Amino acid sequence: MILSFAILFGFQGVIKEKIFSFGSHLEITKFTFGNSFVENPISTTREVYENPEKFGFVEHIQRYSYKPGLLKANDEVMGVVLKGIGDDFNLQRFEQNITEGEFITFNDSSYSREIVLSQIIADKLKLSVGDRLTMHFFQDPPRVRRLTVKGIYETWIEDFDKKVIIGDISMIQRLNNWPDSLAGGFEVFIDDFSNIAEVEEELYAAIDGDLYVDKVNDKYQEVFEWLALIEQNLNIFLGLVLFVACFNMVSVIFILIMERTQMIGILKALGAPNKLIRQIFSYNGMILIAKGLMIGNLIGLGIAFLQDQFRIIPLDPENYYMSYVPISWHWDVIILVNILVFVVVSLVLSLPTIIISRIQPIKSIRFD
Repeated sequence: MILSFAILFGFQGVIKEKIFSFGSHLEITKFTFGNSFVENPISTTREVYENPEKFGFVEHIQRYSYKPGLLKANDEVMGVVLKGIGDDFNLQRFEQNITEGEFITFNDSSYSREIVLSQIIADKLKLSVGDRLTMHFFQDPPRVRRLTVKGIYETWIEDFDKKVIIGDISMIQRLNNWPDSLAGGFEVFIDDFSNIAEVEEELYAAIDGDLYVDKVNDKYQEVFEWLALIEQNLNIFLGLVLFVACFNMVSVIFILIMERTQMIGILKALGAPNKLIRQIFSYNGMILIAKGLMIGNLIGLGIAFLQDQFRIIPLDPENYYMSYVPISWHWDVIILVNILVFVVVSLVLSLPTIIISRIQPIKSIRFD
């Protein structure tokens, strides 16, 4: 149970952080009837961007914009989407994805021509850190920019790695003939992701009527459904484990009663009530449960610690979005699991002890 929860929370945490590092919890965009990367810009003078502190649930907000185009390098061509970000970008979340090089450096006087692309794109175009390439942008008239690879990232999530590169939002503003006060949208991070549905409604009611709010679990619905399925399977598994634990303890108590039948008869002959004898067996059962919990915690926490520190068990990143089994420590859950197991199994112990009231002293003393 401890390992299952540690791995589940590890999976959820790693995958969510990968998604949040590229996006956010909520996205604010302008209403549009299309589904293309041609954006209707938003002014950064909106209150939600200029005064995020007025919205108590907002932890961070940043600008972004998308621009599709073709990358050309070493006689190879690949269609990608440039995600433009500014100096308000939450770099701390994204740094974990960078495998080579560094993040782009912003230029105060102009725009940066540096980009960060994925390992998949770099391999296909035969690029490495420091190489230069050409990007052709889809617009009328078409425009071309010479760019430099500043860094390489890897998330193992196809929606990002196969098509998204990161650059300066100022370059997109120049290409679109936008002033510095326009952006494609806002990415909003909130302080409590578990309340995202309520926050979405509250934010939508607070912003201007021409804007739209989109949740990250709607945008990447397949990934979050996959995580929910894993959690559902885990609940079934834990239920089965708890049932087996209860069944085994009932069996152990029955065996103890069979082995101590003569002792039960002698105690009854000496005047011991059924309640006292049942308490003796229940107490011994609880001692066994406590010992089992101690050993189980040592083994479970020990394996989790080794995996967390040394990453012994690998994974296929193409299927699991990560190269090793992740571990996340939630001590409140570990304590609750121990309490749940102890309480449930202890309550179940009262069932086999009922048979003690049916044991007759004379027959039990003669029992062999």
